[in-house]
Amino acid sequence: MRKLIKGGWLVDPSQNIDEPMDIFIEEGRIEKLEKDIDEPGCDVIDARGKYVTPGLIDMHVHFREPGFEQKETIETGAMAAVAGGFSTVVCMPNTNPVIDNRKTVEFIKGKALGAACNVLMMGSITKNLDGKEKSPYAALKDGGIVGITDDGKTVMDAGVMLEAMEAAKALDLLVSVHCEDIHLVYDRSIHRGEVSEQLNLLGIPAIAEEIIIQRDLMLAETTGGRLHIQHISTKRGVELVREAKKRGVQVSCEAAPHHFLLWDEAILKYGTKAKMSPPLRTREDAEAIIMGLLEGTIDVIATDHAPHTEADKNQDLVHAANGIIGLETALGIALTVLVHQRGMSLASLIERMSCLPAKLLNIPRGTLAKGSTADITIIDMHKEWIVDENKMHSKARNMPFHGLKLRGKAVCTMVDGVEQYVQDW
Repeated sequence: MRKLIKGGWLVDPSQNIDEPMDIFIEEGRIEKLEKDIDEPGCDVIDARGKYVTPGLIDMHVHFREPGFEQKETIETGAMAAVAGGFSTVVCMPNTNPVIDNRKTVEFIKGKALGAACNVLMMGSITKNLDGKEKSPYAALKDGGIVGITDDGKTVMDAGVMLEAMEAAKALDLLVSVHCEDIHLVYDRSIHRGEVSEQLNLLGIPAIAEEIIIQRDLMLAETTGGRLHIQHISTKRGVELVREAKKRGVQVSCEAAPHHFLLWDEAILKYGTKAKMSPPLRTREDAEAIIMGLLEGTIDVIATDHAPHTEADKNQDLVHAANGIIGLETALGIALTVLVHQRGMSLASLIERMSCLPAKLLNIPRGTLAKGSTADITIIDMHKEWIVDENKMHSKARNMPFHGLKLRGKAVCTMVDGVEQYVQDW
């Protein structure tokens, strides 16, 4: 198929492009990137008044398949992804069975063949996520994993973690870590602070996250391996990463939109729909996340899309499941808060939502360069819309964003040159 995207404003940080330009696509690849392209016999996509960027990449999602298909499937998760502008996602390994073996890797790859977006995955750091024995990284990498993580859990044994980072370095695998000392989570409810006191909950103090961030930074510094801190949520956590980067530690980190949009007071309004791990912190912490994104200490925006059933969430704050969905709202929240309200350039945002994730994962995506796969997102920067949980493509509805007014939305998501999501504009 020959396609021509005309009249759009291209933003591609991988090539330092930020200007009006057309894109000619043939057989799923970008063949020309020029002004005023005239190619006969093409399907023309009119992008006038829109911004055209590399397809967004979310390096932290939970699609729940295999094992928890009542929450989400690869099919429904991928539909949510493209509706949010994401052409590529990376699934976490806390499935059943865990992604610690080639059979499960091949199962997911098979399911992903018919998905609306590119579905990649990380393998587990330890077998069955038990924190004791390393998974077979070489075999998993041969199968196609793009990193390792025990997301949802922390590898508490520092010796196991050291061995894992050494083994991952030898294979050039990214080690992506959920930082939370299990001995400090207490009732696993919400952030320990004024709101938890008001609700008579023990809460989870910020130090539970920060102490593991510090430990893993030291392990990364010792091994020289590539460390990625997931869903950073505290001011001191950002400071620790900033200091480590200055020392030359190979560390990157991500922030989730909910951690820079909301703080723990949201629990009083949304209840368990605003419960996640790590929890919503203070207003000061949320501001530190924004500043970390603006200055570049925080490399990536990732959703931690975590679908649950109504029964999972319809419990008290101690026993309800952690996590919210976020694929369909992430771009809108990021544009509203970071670009429109705080002055971040669209190029900087796309770098954090496409180019840098591709670089960290070592995948040939996140660019509009000639010859590259035509994974493309077309964005209406000024489209105002109201989040409606009943119109989500995900199976789940667990999120604290219903009724939220946002400014900016993906109106077309192209994967391998095929429009997988189009909203009338």
